[in-house]
Amino acid sequence: MARPDMEETDMNPRNALFRRLVLPAVATLALAAPAVHAQDKLIAGVDGTFAPHAMPKLGGGVEGFNVDLINEIAKQIGKPIEIFAGQFSGLIPAMNAGKISFVGAPTTVTPERAANLLFSEGYLNTYYAIVVPAKSRDITSLEQLKGKTISLNRGSAYDKWAQENAAKYGFKVESFGTNADAVQALISGRAEAHMSGNTVAAYSVVKANGQLKLATAKVDEGLVWGAAFRKDDPQLRNAVDEAIECLKMNGTLPRLYEKWFGQKPPAGSATVTVFPGYGVPGMAGHDPKAHKPSCR
Repeated sequence: MARPDMEETDMNPRNALFRRLVLPAVATLALAAPAVHAQDKLIAGVDGTFAPHAMPKLGGGVEGFNVDLINEIAKQIGKPIEIFAGQFSGLIPAMNAGKISFVGAPTTVTPERAANLLFSEGYLNTYYAIVVPAKSRDITSLEQLKGKTISLNRGSAYDKWAQENAAKYGFKVESFGTNADAVQALISGRAEAHMSGNTVAAYSVVKANGQLKLATAKVDEGLVWGAAFRKDDPQLRNAVDEAIECLKMNGTLPRLYEKWFGQKPPAGSATVTVFPGYGVPGMAGHDPKAHKPSCR
């Protein structure tokens, strides 16, 4: 089963400490924790080094766009949601084992994933962006990647795309356990380009303090990010889906977009568009049932 794409881009050294000390501890906790059922309490899993969506904050805990989003969803459904921060590769297995209720980290909704998981409707558009050293020549087409080494976050949708298209475009793929490591590989010269999601790619450029820039070329397959749920939990998926619809309609989601990404969401984007039914239209698991969300 494909794993969610959750990249990590904060270059702050405290993230390295977070990965060395905190992530192993929460991974152990996840294995030892009793199973969680949606009717008892909710636990949303995030990748705690996936800046600016979820990242360590001073004083403990995590902050970011998706952390704020999860907290707002909790208000809408009238139930507290605990946030579990762990490595992305363990979130889907933890959910399937009943250790967490759903994956609140941004997950690209693809046909392959939709065959195995339920998804909320999309709340962010996502495309694959390319980052290169600031002093290098711009990459304006994918054909210009020929002969180059591209660094990626292992298990992400971008990693999968790169593995499948390496021969076509003639580039070499180097995959890393975290997106922060993949970005560092580009900075250190171990790679000549880096690929990740548009929001995290832009954030990595900002955090690199002039060492990196966004390339012109990109891969846009018209995909969105959504929250992921077990196939046997449509009730929770539908509740969260309605909460996301409410946050779009009352302007909360656009405000979070502007807070974390520094600009207003584009007109017609997933951030401001309420989609019909539950889930992502055109994908497996989409329920076309018409409904009116009960907003708080």
